[in-house]
Amino acid sequence: MKTNVKVTELLVSYSNNNINPEQKISNSDDSYDIAMNLWNLNTIQIQEEVKVIFLNDALMVLGCYSLSKGGISSSIVDIRLILSVALKAIATGIILVHNHPTGNLKPSKADLDITKKLKSACDVMGINLLDHLIISKESYFSFSDEGLL
Repeated sequence: MKTNVKVTELLVSYSNNNINPEQKISNSDDSYDIAMNLWNLNTIQIQEEVKVIFLNDALMVLGCYSLSKGGISSSIVDIRLILSVALKAIATGIILVHNHPTGNLKPSKADLDITKKLKSACDVMGINLLDHLIISKESYFSFSDEGLL
């Protein structure tokens, strides 16, 4: 006996409004500059947030995605969401960025663990995890610069 099954078609859309096509990331300083333009400097020392910068093969910025806002000491990083946006944007590189409201830029065990998991997932999908920045109002920590990728 056959049953009628109705399947809904998903619509995938992508828009890169307000992105300067000349924004190229050559190093962690460039990534930090872009991240600081994305952050609300009035809340950077109050609430942890996670954002992702998406790039093409030429390391040109395709766009940014605000992944989550958390509390004082943590925020959710959902790898599936990061990869789904990367695939929609046809990104070949990503940079994970989050702030530490305390200003302490030393990566936590959770920071190290999520970076390892995200790197592994990106490798499977053929996407380069170019960096993970921990930022504060004054400075940043780059996983790439420190050889942690």
